[in-house]
Amino acid sequence: MEKGLIQVYTGNGKGKTTAALGLALRAVGHGMKVLVIQFMKGSINYGELKSSRKLSPDLTIRQKGRRTFVSKNHVDPLDLKLAREGFSLAKKAIESKEYDVVILDEINPVIDYGLVPLSDLLQLIDSKPETVELILTGRNAKPEVMEKADLVTEMVDRKHYYDRGVQARKGIEI
Repeated sequence: MEKGLIQVYTGNGKGKTTAALGLALRAVGHGMKVLVIQFMKGSINYGELKSSRKLSPDLTIRQKGRRTFVSKNHVDPLDLKLAREGFSLAKKAIESKEYDVVILDEINPVIDYGLVPLSDLLQLIDSKPETVELILTGRNAKPEVMEKADLVTEMVDRKHYYDRGVQARKGIEI
């Protein structure tokens, strides 16, 4: 890629990860290599994990999280460890220039929860090679991150079927 940009998908509405994965699918279709690091997600057999195996080695997804919910006010040491491992993996992948697109899924809550310092993410953004497209997803993107981004999309929750008791569905949410 000649000029990689920085994209942020944030907000309380559904679709942040889905938008990033759609971009990944498009990139792979054009012969690009994509790495997705899923922070705060683990063990659940999301449909995108199955798809990535079919698109390997062009699409790689690595989960760095546990299946359980991460509490902002009571962070488990394992959550902290996994987030930092994921961030280290992201730094190495971006520096290697092996991938055209790197998606840090749920990195915004990782920063918001203090699992990785904001300064580390800002430094990663500043040191990103020109040829790498960087996608950052998740609620509560920090203003400093949005300022550095080339594109910021905020998903707004106007209506959601969860409010009517509809649970996560295979192939749609998982």
